[in-house]
Amino acid sequence: MRTTAEGHIIQLDGVRFIAVALVLIDHLFVAINIIPFGALGVTIFFVLSGFLISRILLKSKEKTRGTPGGFKKYLRKFLIRRTIRIFPVYYLIIALLFIFNVPPVRDKLPWLALYGTNIYMVIHKSWLGSVDHLWSLAVEEQVYLFFPFLIFFVPKNKLIPVLGVMGLLSIALRFFIYYSQKDFNAADWIVTYVSTPTCLDSFALGGLMAWLQLYKSDVFIKLFNKSWPVVIALVLWILVQFWAKSFENKYNVAFVVFDRLISSVFGFFLIGRAVMGYGGIMAAFLENPVSIYLGKISYGLYLYHNFVYNHFHSGPMHPTVRLLRKIYQYVPDLQGSVAFEALVVVALTVMVASVSWHFFEKPINSLKDRYAY
Repeated sequence: MRTTAEGHIIQLDGVRFIAVALVLIDHLFVAINIIPFGALGVTIFFVLSGFLISRILLKSKEKTRGTPGGFKKYLRKFLIRRTIRIFPVYYLIIALLFIFNVPPVRDKLPWLALYGTNIYMVIHKSWLGSVDHLWSLAVEEQVYLFFPFLIFFVPKNKLIPVLGVMGLLSIALRFFIYYSQKDFNAADWIVTYVSTPTCLDSFALGGLMAWLQLYKSDVFIKLFNKSWPVVIALVLWILVQFWAKSFENKYNVAFVVFDRLISSVFGFFLIGRAVMGYGGIMAAFLENPVSIYLGKISYGLYLYHNFVYNHFHSGPMHPTVRLLRKIYQYVPDLQGSVAFEALVVVALTVMVASVSWHFFEKPINSLKDRYAY
């Protein structure tokens, strides 16, 4: 395992880059893409969050349990560190969108402010325009509300069965929602896709990985010491995509129920192997300075990309659309090129996320050191 002096696992930044790149590919090529790369990227993020958060909480539990005020210290440090990392840039964006009256922010402000966008989507079975992508951040925040209690109060030797039950119930819930609807459609799929309970198999696998690394290192090494399980999991994911395309209805059991499960399994092995440390070409990619940098700013890339440009919601007066029109005036042959449009949007997104990281997120994020475990 390759780590920095602070214990940061180097190749995980490269994994973050892969995850956010999959989301960007899905959204930028939405006009021609038929493969759920974005869903795969989000699921990888969920598994990674489950691993990192469980690892942090388990280590903190070992230090604080049995000490005076142990639970309060444990919970306070976790919440402060998460708040410092996640809230400032999130609420900065919400404030800017509110000031510039970007729909539907003013109308849906309470849902956005309370990280409830996914709950709104479930109730109304609809998306939320330019802030659609914030549903996944809502899921993560809702998981953070109960995971600290789960990790602290469930005995170490009982945690894996509890995580297993949690994951199985999540899969069962997707099955139930799918089969309870007579004519399952896109609106019904939103419920299975953005509900926190239907995402928990991803977090459960991440928690399992953290537990194995800390308490069963021999099993962890056997599971993740080779790269072939990653390849097998990827092949399974590809097979599920072919299976899903074999149905007449896009919203079928393969797409609704099994895609997230197999994506989670792929994320499990992809991340576990990165913790151990890939070799060869994969190591060169994950440890490349560009991959590491883009992984570090992946939170900003994810947050900003839908506002920099969105295929469905960026109108004719949107700054990026106006910039593209100006370019096409001088180089008309580029008009209609999806690849060129994607290149421009990616460059702008990286620029915005970089400014945000260096001048806003990183200075605030450095405050976390005061609350290090």
